[in-house]
Amino acid sequence: MSSLLTRRAVVPASWAALLAVAALAWILTVRSASGMAPGPGTMGRDLAGFLVLWGLMMAAMMLPSVMPVVSLYLRTLSARTTGWTRAGRSTGLVVGYLLAWEAFGLAAFGVAWAGGELAARAPDAAPWVAAVLLAGAGLYQMSPLKDRCLRHCRSPIGFLMRFGGYSGRLRDVRVGVYHGGYCVGCCWGLMVVLIVVGVMNLAWMAGLAAAVFLEKTWRHGKAFSIVLGVALIVYACFVPWNPGLVPGLSMPPDMSM
Repeated sequence: MSSLLTRRAVVPASWAALLAVAALAWILTVRSASGMAPGPGTMGRDLAGFLVLWGLMMAAMMLPSVMPVVSLYLRTLSARTTGWTRAGRSTGLVVGYLLAWEAFGLAAFGVAWAGGELAARAPDAAPWVAAVLLAGAGLYQMSPLKDRCLRHCRSPIGFLMRFGGYSGRLRDVRVGVYHGGYCVGCCWGLMVVLIVVGVMNLAWMAGLAAAVFLEKTWRHGKAFSIVLGVALIVYACFVPWNPGLVPGLSMPPDMSM
């Protein structure tokens, strides 16, 4: 009976811990964005600095949506597992999950850098490229691959039962990386949208974080994902004639040549 009570107590504690980490990441992200307007490129950061910022952003945006997975993972562990061990194992899963997103940050850096170069060297073409990227992200929202990854994120119990038997010190990190890979597959299009509208665009960050959470946890999440895709395509139609809609691929007036 005591072990059952311990298991039930650890799950709310893990949720509280994840929310606290996400809140701290938001605070640090907002502080990093202080005095910076959303704009093209990597915001003046080199690869290392960009990856630090990207890690904070992903922790802020994605950790709330991973709470159900952590809860399920804790339930797959043996009843003999102590509370502290459970906390350590769930931490390993979250670390692995964020590592998957940090790996994607390498590609994000390249896209952001290329966007800055395009905005500076071909300002007339940049809005059209942005429109294509936004429309592509919208179409991906309706693709079979998106649906497959989203189904995994919405109902990962089979995956957790299969890979929860990993052994070794890094078993939980491996599970987290594997799940994070599916999450990247599900949400990479939305992260491209974030780059197009400006890496440090806090309003879009908050909106996309809410969208990811709804996709993964709401019972109408799949339908919401499709509606979001249509909205992105419609948004893309306005971009070529309104470059200000995509700060990540347009130079501010005071910086344009």
